[in-house]
Amino acid sequence: MSVKIRLQRHGRKQAPYYHIVVADSRAPRDGKFIENIGYYKPQTVPATIELDADKALSWLEKGAQPTDTCRAILSYKGVLYKHHLMAGVRKGVLTEEAAMAKFNTWLDEKQNKVAAHGDRHKQSISDVTAAKLAQEGKVKEARLQKIAEKRAALEAAANPVAEEVATEEAPVEEAPAAETAETTETAE
Repeated sequence: MSVKIRLQRHGRKQAPYYHIVVADSRAPRDGKFIENIGYYKPQTVPATIELDADKALSWLEKGAQPTDTCRAILSYKGVLYKHHLMAGVRKGVLTEEAAMAKFNTWLDEKQNKVAAHGDRHKQSISDVTAAKLAQEGKVKEARLQKIAEKRAALEAAANPVAEEVATEEAPVEEAPAAETAETTETAE
């Protein structure tokens, strides 16, 4: 019986998540499995991977073959590197303490890389958001400028009518004053 470490798809359309399982290679993809050793959510940034590394390592030592995607996941989580180091311990090339020290330094570097990637992603998202807000501000200012120009044009069109009305009414008000002055002179 050939044993594989592979993914088992779950989730709805366009939103998958996967269980990482150990299964017989003849079993269907989403069918019967021997053991569930973790899950993988590719939709998040960075991808969420929960893996029981000890179980995965024990299955690798028993001869289970990972699929290409699972091999990448096991490599990402350091299971393949630990498997490699444990092979060196079995051969007598390394001591177990030296192998674990190498693995822990590698793990710390990996976590720093992942954290830096997450920070860069968040920064790029905030930069894109700031650029969009600045662009929207420019569009808003242009729109407000056009509205102000239209209002000024309407007020200018309305003002000549008001000035004409004011000029027509002004001589009417001045004429009676002049007539009263003439009438007062004639009365004298």
